[in-house]
Amino acid sequence: MKVVVTGATGNVGGAIVRALAADEQVTEILGLARRLPESSEPKTTYAVADVGEDDLVPHLQGADVVIHTAWLFQPTHSPMVTWQANAVGSVRLFEAAAAAGAKALVHTSSVGAYSPAHGEYVDESWPTHSVPHAAYGREKAYAERALDTIEARHPELRVVRMRPGFIFQRTSASAQKRLMAGPFVPTSLLRPGRLPVVPWPAGLKIQTMHSDDVGEAFRLVALSEEARGAYNVASDPVVDAEVMGQVLGARVVQVPGAAARIALQALWHLHLVPAEPPLMDLVMGLPLLDTSRIRALGWTPRVPADDALREVLAGMADHAGGDSPNQAPDTAASRLDEVASGVGEKSTPAG
Repeated sequence: MKVVVTGATGNVGGAIVRALAADEQVTEILGLARRLPESSEPKTTYAVADVGEDDLVPHLQGADVVIHTAWLFQPTHSPMVTWQANAVGSVRLFEAAAAAGAKALVHTSSVGAYSPAHGEYVDESWPTHSVPHAAYGREKAYAERALDTIEARHPELRVVRMRPGFIFQRTSASAQKRLMAGPFVPTSLLRPGRLPVVPWPAGLKIQTMHSDDVGEAFRLVALSEEARGAYNVASDPVVDAEVMGQVLGARVVQVPGAAARIALQALWHLHLVPAEPPLMDLVMGLPLLDTSRIRALGWTPRVPADDALREVLAGMADHAGGDSPNQAPDTAASRLDEVASGVGEKSTPAG
């Protein structure tokens, strides 16, 4: 079986490649990315491809399964750039998979595609209109609508939509810091016990998981001919103020969400953080994911959600990274580059 993975050098794509490479059913993996890694997994070759611009059909010829994880998270100050890469790029990838005759298409959607549910549990039937003024949610929701069209036009194509929560691992720590926090956060303070008090937006609840558990979920749906439709993917426990306090060894003080958003808006406009203010609106309204459907396929997460969070925070404190360019460790030079290019202005892909 041949599998093509877009965004193959990113946090999610890399974990999927590792899981597939360990499966005897998979004979060949082609990883597509904007930049190539320094090392390779067994049975895996890599090619440079930009889903938003390049001809994708030649890369997908002969693929049994196409897995789409490529996603551009920045520049948050230039939404048309991410729209071209993510919304238009996804449509181009979906159409190329159908044109190349792939048997299955697995798309990385997100909990962020769901319409707000404010911490209530939802299954896969919950609407996927997201929060349209947040670029990430708008693009994820658009990709869901594009998949509706692909399914209608190509009933022979098995289509799967994966909707995971927040995905963490040590080697993605520096990359995720660059995506969300920027160069000015003193990461040494993320070690347990360093901060006596931590602010937390009142009512915020999120679900986190380890990248390896997500990779295993993708392996299961990619190789199961019975897997179709949407699957929520998340681990326990739910991360709330209490759990965050335990992870950081600190007293958590809940602050009004409106106050936190005002602070984020000021920092974003000053180019001090890369995360755009509407992203907080999206996060504050996120549902909690009912994962019964993916568990029915035999998926069980091995890493508790709070341990995955501990791992990535420790990785940030240690400036840890991976061997692909977009997962590179945090250094003084990389932080200077972020500042020089304008925080939130530099294109930062998932792979």
